Amino acid sequence: MTIDVPLKTPVAEGDPSASDGGTAGTGSRGGRGTKGDNDRHRRTKGSPKAGEETAGSVRGPIPRGFATRLLSWYRAHRRDLPWRRTRDPYRIWVSEVMLQQTTVRAVIPYYESWLERFPDLRSLARAPLRDVLRAWQGLGYYQRARNLHRAAGAMTREHAGLIPDDAAALRKLPGFGPYTTAAVLSLAYGRPLPLIDANVRRVLMRLLSIEGGSSPSLDGKFADLLGKVIPASAPGDFNQAIMELGALVCRSANPQCLLCPVREFCRAAADGTQETIPRPRRLEVAKIEAAVAVIVRDGRFLIRRRPDKGLLAGLWEFPGGKREDGESLVETLRREVREEVGAGIEGVRFLTTVGHAYTRFQVTLHVYSCRFRRAPALPPKDFRWVTLRSIRRYPLPSGSVRIVDFLAAKKSV
Repeated sequence: MTIDVPLKTPVAEGDPSASDGGTAGTGSRGGRGTKGDNDRHRRTKGSPKAGEETAGSVRGPIPRGFATRLLSWYRAHRRDLPWRRTRDPYRIWVSEVMLQQTTVRAVIPYYESWLERFPDLRSLARAPLRDVLRAWQGLGYYQRARNLHRAAGAMTREHAGLIPDDAAALRKLPGFGPYTTAAVLSLAYGRPLPLIDANVRRVLMRLLSIEGGSSPSLDGKFADLLGKVIPASAPGDFNQAIMELGALVCRSANPQCLLCPVREFCRAAADGTQETIPRPRRLEVAKIEAAVAVIVRDGRFLIRRRPDKGLLAGLWEFPGGKREDGESLVETLRREVREEVGAGIEGVRFLTTVGHAYTRFQVTLHVYSCRFRRAPALPPKDFRWVTLRSIRRYPLPSGSVRIVDFLAAKKSV
């Protein structure tokens, strides 16, 4: 089911930043911004647009006493999360990758299940990619799983099955951009390297009263400021603490300033501007309709493998695709099946409607059962006839999983 997303910013089925997911934790450790006072932020001639602030607009330093007060709070109030009970570089790496653009609550069962299936680097490297994608199913951003698999293979071949403790070596591996590299070195190896995600940006913008939109362009200056206060004896705890503060107290919506352990240092709290810093971003969410074909033959269902690149690369799904302007849904169904499979269909019957939301678009899947007029020859590499029981062994997008659940409950098509 091929869907072209009509957005100015392409939706890549990969890590949430250009490098490795440097916005890690946008979903897991923070949230979306609140509605701010737009009048306060009206743009004047020559002033930057939201998100265009430069590092020069950051006014430091971070106050003395900030790190000590923050660490004391963290050690008393931190959440008991499974990846915080270990210094194993592999487990920390897996957790950090999973937490990119995914909530903590959603990650925990996947993390535990993943370690049962792939308990160490070598077991991950040996596993077929299909099994890796199947274990990742439901977490989204599948490029993260592919990079885990590729990097595990590279470390098995080139580093004796060990995760290097050297930044230059890590940066050569798939998926290891600045954030993930610093996370592994800080949390697993105790290197005094600051981590900056959406939560950290928000905390620092409020602490230093930096107005405007949150932007990675500020990260270099933030890293310099944090580098001066991060304790060499506990860099991992410090990084976890500031992210925890952003997740639990200095939240994007309704910050809990009365509970904040570092409130006395916060310029935004003193000015009463914490609700409008940083300025919230407005996401344009496109709505897409698609028709999906559940093609049945002798009690089996046809699924196809998506291309190796692009959205949901390498996953399996039912044929179908996006509705074009002026088409009825049945016309879309017939066209998509003809384009993808090279055959006509008959016996079209509506089954159900399934909705699924991605970061920047929402898809409504209109599902129909049908059969081929004349069965085409299909290459087994890209097409499979499967039973309802065996289909669950294939990595499927979330929308297709819901269709399978519907078919299993219905028991007949």
